[in-house]
Amino acid sequence: MKVAIIGKGNVGKALSSGLGPAGHEVRFGTRDPDESVGAAAGWGEVIVLAVPFSQVKNVAGSIGHLTDGKVLIDVTNVMGVDGSMALGFTTSGAEELQKMLPKSRVVKAFNTVFAKHQGIGRIGQARLSAFLAGDDAEAKRAVMTLAEGIGFEPVDCGPLSAARYLEPMGMQLIGLGYGMGMGPDIGYRLVRG
Repeated sequence: MKVAIIGKGNVGKALSSGLGPAGHEVRFGTRDPDESVGAAAGWGEVIVLAVPFSQVKNVAGSIGHLTDGKVLIDVTNVMGVDGSMALGFTTSGAEELQKMLPKSRVVKAFNTVFAKHQGIGRIGQARLSAFLAGDDAEAKRAVMTLAEGIGFEPVDCGPLSAARYLEPMGMQLIGLGYGMGMGPDIGYRLVRG
């Protein structure tokens, strides 16, 4: 699959490191003219939005119709400039992104995992869960396939409105890792009995 990753920070690079070995073609879209956001979005069959939450609206405006009909994976954490959640309860960052790009097929995924584990889907021998939410069943299946190829156990959490719960999970993981001093070698795993 052709996967365009918009953003080349820790998250974008980590996902690329897992997607490439899993057999997917990866191209980055950045501010660098040689890796233009528009060219990457136009090329990709799946687009991964891996930018700071404060940049989502700008990026959505620049890729616009290039996302029409495509799977758009929202990896962002809805973090305000002060480190608090920027929104929640009645909407989510993923739902707002879907409103900005209504013809795309937004799936919230990978935001509940620290970047250093996004390329392998594990911490040591423990397989991490990749929680995802979206309204398009086919798009969710595509993201689940990507996640499983990296090494995650994909978990379908339901419609895109479930991102209202996944986004706080990401914020809680950040709080545990850095606020409570546990570090980034922690993660979520769904245990079934």
